[in-house]
Amino acid sequence: MERKYIFGHRNPDTDSVTSAVALSYLKNSLLENTVPKVLGDVNKETKYIFDYFNMDVPEKLDNVKIQIKDLDYDEIESLPEGRSIYSAYNYMNDNRIRTLPVTGEDGKLKGIITMKDIAMNHIFSENMAIDSTYENMLDTLDGTALSRANDIIKGSITVTAYHTSTIMKDNILDNDSIVIVGDRYEIISYAVDMGVELIIVTGGRHTPEEYVKKAKKRGVNIISTPNNTFNTTKLINLSNKLDSIMKREIVKVYSNSYLEDFKELLSNSGHSKFPVVDNDKKYLGILSRRHVLKPSKKKVILVDHNEFEQSAEGINEAEVLEIVDHHKIGNIATTYPISFRNEPLGSTNTIIYEMYREKGVEIPDNIAGLIMSGIVSDTLFFKSPTTTEKDRKYARELSEKLDIDLSEYAFDMFKVGTSLKGMTKDEIFYTDYKEFEHKGIKFGISQIFTMDINEVMTEEEDEIKTLKGKLGELNVDIVMAVFTDIIREGSYIISYSRIPGVVKSSFNKDGEGFFLEGVISRKKQIVPRIMDGIEDINYR
Repeated sequence: MERKYIFGHRNPDTDSVTSAVALSYLKNSLLENTVPKVLGDVNKETKYIFDYFNMDVPEKLDNVKIQIKDLDYDEIESLPEGRSIYSAYNYMNDNRIRTLPVTGEDGKLKGIITMKDIAMNHIFSENMAIDSTYENMLDTLDGTALSRANDIIKGSITVTAYHTSTIMKDNILDNDSIVIVGDRYEIISYAVDMGVELIIVTGGRHTPEEYVKKAKKRGVNIISTPNNTFNTTKLINLSNKLDSIMKREIVKVYSNSYLEDFKELLSNSGHSKFPVVDNDKKYLGILSRRHVLKPSKKKVILVDHNEFEQSAEGINEAEVLEIVDHHKIGNIATTYPISFRNEPLGSTNTIIYEMYREKGVEIPDNIAGLIMSGIVSDTLFFKSPTTTEKDRKYARELSEKLDIDLSEYAFDMFKVGTSLKGMTKDEIFYTDYKEFEHKGIKFGISQIFTMDINEVMTEEEDEIKTLKGKLGELNVDIVMAVFTDIIREGSYIISYSRIPGVVKSSFNKDGEGFFLEGVISRKKQIVPRIMDGIEDINYR
C-alpha cells in the first residue's frame, strides 16, 4: 500500500502539528498507510505538549518534489563482480535485458556491462589471460570437477597442439598455465609435474585415476568438459569475472535526487539508461527515459491549510488526496476531485475529533491530549473570536477523559509557549509566520503570543528596523509582526509597507506600531481587514 504524508503548514503551530498526528492515527486505524510530518521546526509550546503526553514530534519533510525513488524504475537484479561473463550473458538473454549492473559483495555499484560489451569481447578479444574462479569454469564449460586445489583460477591459456617433446623443450608450461588438452595423458602427466594452474580435459574423455590422484597430491586443478577443444577455446574467456569487461566510469543517479535535476542530466547526456543508487552507493535499479514520462507523485493529505504559499515546497508536484482545514478557501487546485472538509471552527483538531466519532474509532489518551491541546492553542483557550461551542465542548470532553484541569493546563502551556527567552529576533519572527496574497499584493504576518506585551512595546524601534529588512528578504509588499497578549486579549501590531495607506485603511490607525483591543485572531480579525484595506486602495 502506497504511503501518504500528512502535514500542516510551514512554520508549524500546535494545531497543525497535532492535527497531522491525530489524523494519521485515525487513518492508520482504518488500515491506510500514512505518516505525519512537519514542514519546519516546532515551537516551544508544541514541544511542551508532545513531551507532556510522551509523544515524539513528527520528522521534518523538506519538500514533496518528485524524487528518483518515486519513479517506477526497473528493479533489475544485479550480478556480483566475481560472477562470469557467461552467466551474465545467460541472465541477460533469459530476461531480455541489455544493460546489467555489476555490484560488489556489499551491494555497492561497481559498474555496468551491456550485451554489446560481451559480444565485442567475445569476437575481438585476443586476451589469453584468465581471471576466474573454479565455479565459473565449471559453469561456463559445463565441466566436472576432477581435482580441486584452488577456488581462484588465474593464468594464461595454452592449447597443447605441440608434441610433448616440443612442449618440454620450449618450456611452454609453467605454474600459471591453463592447459587445454584432450586424452593426451603424457601431456597431462607432464602438466601435473610442472604444477600448472589448471588442466582442462576436453571431449569428455575419461582421465585415468592415477593422473587425478597425482594432481590432487601436487595441488593441481583438473576439470573435465564435454566440449571439444575448439569450443572450449571459444568458451573459456567467458569464464572471466565481470570486472574484466565492465565499464567503471558510469553516470549514476541517486535515489534522493529530484526529477527536475535528472531531466537536466537527461537532456545533456547521450545515455538512455542510468543505474539508481542510494546515498551509500548501493545499487537499486535501472532508470530509463520512459520512466519520466508519467512519474509517480507523492501522495499527501493537508491539514490546517489549503494555500500553495503555506504548503510544502513542491506541492504542485504532489498529488493532494484530501484536505482538512478551518481556514478560508485558498488557491490549491487539484486535477481530480478530492475529499475537502472545511468547517468554520476554532481549530482543525475540532474537525478531526468529529471524524473519530463518525468512524467509531476509540481515541487513545496521548492522541486525545494532542487534540485537546490543539483546540486550546488555536482558540487561545476560547478567547479567540473563531471559537465555537463545539470547540469548547470537545476540549472539555477530552480534558475530563484525561482527568486534566483544563485552565491550569492551558496556563502552563501558554507560559512555556510564549517565553521568548534565549530566542533571536529571527527565531521569534518565524515562529508562526504566514504569507497571503490579495489582488496581486503579497503580505506576510508573523504572530507572536506573549503574556507581557510591555516587553515588546519597549523595543518597538528595533522591531521596525527588523521589519524593514524583512520586506526585501521575503519579497512581500507588506510585512507585519503581531504580538498578541493572551492576558489583555489584544494585539500590538508593528508593520512596514511598500504601499502607502494600506495599513491605515485596514485598521484606521496611524504610525508603524499600535495596539488593537480585542484583536487576537490573525485569520478572522487581521487578514480580512488587510484585504479590505487593499480593496480600498485599489478602488480610490
